[in-house]
Amino acid sequence: MTKIDEQLQLKTAELVRQTNALGIPVMVIFEGIPASGKSRLSNELLLTLDAKYTNFYATKRPDEELLRYPFLYPYWNNIPKKGGVTLFFRSWYAQKLDYEVHGYKKDIIKDYELLTQEIKGFESMLSDDGYVIIKFYLSVNEQKRQEHIEQTKKNPLTRWKAQEYETNIPIDVYQDGMVNLMKATEEIAPWTHIDYTERGKAANEMYEVIIKRLEKALKDKEKISDERNGKFTEDFETDMFEDTSDDMSKAEYKELLPKLQERIRELQYALYERKIPLMLVYEGMDAAGKGGNIKRVRESLDPSGYEVNAISAPTETELSYHYLWRFATDVPRSGHIEIFDRSWYGRVLVERVEGFATTKEWQRAYDEINKFEKALSIEGAIVIKFFLVLDKDEQLKRFEERQVTPEKQWKITDEDWRNREKWDLYLEASKDMINHTTTEHAPWVIIPANNKRAARIKALKTIIATCEERLWNVKKLW
Repeated sequence: MTKIDEQLQLKTAELVRQTNALGIPVMVIFEGIPASGKSRLSNELLLTLDAKYTNFYATKRPDEELLRYPFLYPYWNNIPKKGGVTLFFRSWYAQKLDYEVHGYKKDIIKDYELLTQEIKGFESMLSDDGYVIIKFYLSVNEQKRQEHIEQTKKNPLTRWKAQEYETNIPIDVYQDGMVNLMKATEEIAPWTHIDYTERGKAANEMYEVIIKRLEKALKDKEKISDERNGKFTEDFETDMFEDTSDDMSKAEYKELLPKLQERIRELQYALYERKIPLMLVYEGMDAAGKGGNIKRVRESLDPSGYEVNAISAPTETELSYHYLWRFATDVPRSGHIEIFDRSWYGRVLVERVEGFATTKEWQRAYDEINKFEKALSIEGAIVIKFFLVLDKDEQLKRFEERQVTPEKQWKITDEDWRNREKWDLYLEASKDMINHTTTEHAPWVIIPANNKRAARIKALKTIIATCEERLWNVKKLW
């Protein structure tokens, strides 16, 4: 009988301390059929690591409340912060098979293989951000497995666990499904198959794999480039931003606004009834009227069914996670509305312009954002993105007005004036953002914003037409 090598335990613990010190996050996944040794092996590792930076997350079959959120929502909520470790007892792999076997959201998710694409995108963006993802698939001698199950059944205190085994995914379905999933995701983060028939041997193999992966991660950390270059040009075209003003009189505005707001409220209830989430994203130039636009959208809404997220610079806690974490953990549940006053696009706008993100970080963010929004659309979410445009003279006029109007002075800061000095850089970053992230499922809507009234009405009409098309598949009215 092989004994657990204490030197391997000590080396694993030491390497995790080093990854913690360098801010390298680690994710360890344990998959396998019931009674294959997952709980025992994961506990072996859990006891070896320091509890200060180690978390344990056990995937359960999703309940009704969890099914109101996107497929990967519980995992975004449980990824480790930089330097931390999360052990996943079962994971998004078992959850994907749960969806298939039990038919979860089959009326929304037209093809469950789309969830495989979500998994690949999730692991890819985490891996690119420096997360170490270590995946184990456990098996065990069938005779020993059955002996363990019988022992579990005989003990009154553990009988519930044996019953849980019987209500899990059928073993043959799970095994076949995992074979396909492991093949599909092997390239991003490799799998290791461990036979748990002999405990000591299995534990030593686990430690050896972890040691090898962490040593590589520590070496790779030294090679990471910290270059911060926005890659701007001098002769880019700004044609998409030339139309900055639509005309609208006060009389027309006063006539249209209450009618459109009443319709928005009706659609809010229709979305809730059909459990369709709506995400409204507002980006645009400083003083373009995002806040006023949002106010007119929400004025007549039922406050129990929406939230507004005013996004500012990330906090210290938010900076310790993947930059999409704070948004992925704040998506609306089905039937609710989430409004973002600025958003995840800060990575390719202010972070690119100001050098807060490295060159590689903002360059790969376009693809990461597209994957993030695609995942939302797979789950049935409506994603509408507005970019409000005004010209430089109008911005100056609004800045100066804010400075002399007491109730508006809080809106103008030194940062606004600094951003104005980088007008052309922000224009180029905005154009690149729109070109790279306009997709069929989440298109950008450019709104001329010199005339605030016209901008508000256009946004309201866009929301109404988009929601009506989804709800009743009717021709757009506007």
